[in-house]
Amino acid sequence: MNELVEVQYALDTFYFLICGALVLWMAAGFSMLEAGLVRAKNTTEILTKNMALFAIACTMYMLIGYHIVYLGDGGSILPDFGFLIGAENSADGVLASGGDTYYAARSDFFFQVVFVATAMSIVSGAVAERMKLWSFLLFAVFMTGLIYPVQAYWSWGGGFLDEAGFSDYAGSGIVHLCGAAAAFAGVLVLGPRKGKYGKNGAINAIPGANMPLATLGTFILWLGWLGFNGGSELKLSDISSANAVAQVFANTNAAASGGVIAALILARLWFRKADLTMGLNGALAGLVAITAGPSAPSILAATLVGAVGGVLVVFAIVALDKLRIDDPVGAISVHGVVGIWGLLAVPLTDGDAGFGAQLLGMATIFIWTFGASLVVWLAIKAVMGVRVSEEEEYEGVDVAECGLEAYPEFTGGKR
Repeated sequence: MNELVEVQYALDTFYFLICGALVLWMAAGFSMLEAGLVRAKNTTEILTKNMALFAIACTMYMLIGYHIVYLGDGGSILPDFGFLIGAENSADGVLASGGDTYYAARSDFFFQVVFVATAMSIVSGAVAERMKLWSFLLFAVFMTGLIYPVQAYWSWGGGFLDEAGFSDYAGSGIVHLCGAAAAFAGVLVLGPRKGKYGKNGAINAIPGANMPLATLGTFILWLGWLGFNGGSELKLSDISSANAVAQVFANTNAAASGGVIAALILARLWFRKADLTMGLNGALAGLVAITAGPSAPSILAATLVGAVGGVLVVFAIVALDKLRIDDPVGAISVHGVVGIWGLLAVPLTDGDAGFGAQLLGMATIFIWTFGASLVVWLAIKAVMGVRVSEEEEYEGVDVAECGLEAYPEFTGGKR
């Protein structure tokens, strides 16, 4: 019996770590996607932001975030605040549990920490090309150390949303809507890029510099998302869990495919062109849509959930532009609008979930994250400013913020 428990513990720990590594690889996906969708003169800075925010997220979650979500013994609303990530499981304790302790505590921390980094990566693209680097990184400290952990505690840490029956398997709301709400607050404080919007409602397209990079980033995210959703099963070492993991992998892939197809068809009908950027965002929308409930649907149903996400993201990107909300990579649409759809789609395929609890969770995550983020953004603006000067924005933030051009062979790197 002890040997079986040890094998199960080792297998589930290894699976958790591999899935965490896949989610970590999503940081490369976000970096490449954003680097492809911004102009050449802003590439170095966006890469610096993605590298630094990941390091900040890992450090802040280690210091206080993980304790807030999982280690305290707080009430249903107010979590306990503490430091560090607790002790590792002892061999005697694991064996005494008879298999109820699935995996090493450190593997759980590693898997969870890359989720908070994902939420922060969503903010990066939405505020691209005009935000001060160090203002962004200061916000990352608050986002990953406090804002994200508090709302994650309400759901995954046993708080009042969990008690209410809110269901979010891998984070359509807890990760993606949270990141989008923080990004939305930042965009409102920051304002649009110069030249994006003209008089009489004119909307001027600002194309990205590198579509191959953006496409590579999307495929990296698609791959990493298998760990994002698959690892959220938390266990692999029995038949039921193994079957559930396989279903999650298949459904995640199917939803992304449905999102691509639907977004491209809609773009062709609406714009008369097969818009690649809409196809890329369609894939991500499908992935976001299925994340709240990837284990319950059939593969066909998962494809349809993703397809609805692909349609929604096209409409949302156009609508936000008409509202003069400038989001260079479509992050608010992909992760926010479609994150809401993902939460509401869960009761359609999971009889244990209800629309009331899903609406409560959706509203709570958005209100908390948007409100707390707005306070932090405004405080940072008052203390050190959030936006680069007009001259720096025109010349490109690469030189102003990083002193280095990503494509120095091009004159001035200003394309």
